[in-house]
Amino acid sequence: MTKSDLILLVDDEASIVSLLRLYLEREGFVVASTGDGLTALELAEKLEPSLVVLDVMLPEMDGFEVCRRLRSAYRSIAIIMLTAREDDIDKILGLELGADDYMTKPFNPRELVARVKAILRRISMPSEGTKEIIRVGDLTLDVASREVKIGDQLVDLRTQEFEVLWVLVKNPGRVLSREQLLNLAWGYEFFGQTRTVDVHIAQIRRKLSTSTVKIETITGIGYKLVA
Repeated sequence: MTKSDLILLVDDEASIVSLLRLYLEREGFVVASTGDGLTALELAEKLEPSLVVLDVMLPEMDGFEVCRRLRSAYRSIAIIMLTAREDDIDKILGLELGADDYMTKPFNPRELVARVKAILRRISMPSEGTKEIIRVGDLTLDVASREVKIGDQLVDLRTQEFEVLWVLVKNPGRVLSREQLLNLAWGYEFFGQTRTVDVHIAQIRRKLSTSTVKIETITGIGYKLVA
């Protein structure tokens, strides 16, 4: 077993855990699970999963707080949050706390597996030894080290934020729709979750506020990078 094989499921609905375990194990993943937030943090420390599927509504500690603590302690762990509400507020909050993606219940387990595989495939790409470095304006992006600098100053970007910026930097001046960014930066076809892109763009903009490189919103279409 390698670390990239391990998925941690955190949900207090036994039927969902059983169903997702079945689909994930069928794809060759090793799965651990728990139904409460406190135990999730303990398992994350012990098992060091590559990805956590995390429900919002949990006993002892809700998913938002678990997400915040996971992201604070383990920058490289990918997180997919599950919410039973269609309201954007749950989704936005989860993404702002550090989730890489979210899904609304009920969902197709095949879709979740597709997202898990895409995220893990993306995370493993730097290990293939690419040396690609791109410079635009005062920004330098190094895909091997997954580092971004404004001049000589290191910028603390999360894994998915780096991916979104990387796609934009490789397409300077080109307008990319939210659907294109989902496909290129997340690695799966559009499932209607464009809010995911918007929140990540907002976070990147905040972290690059001192840079000469900006991300412009093209109303009704998407985003483009300008220097």
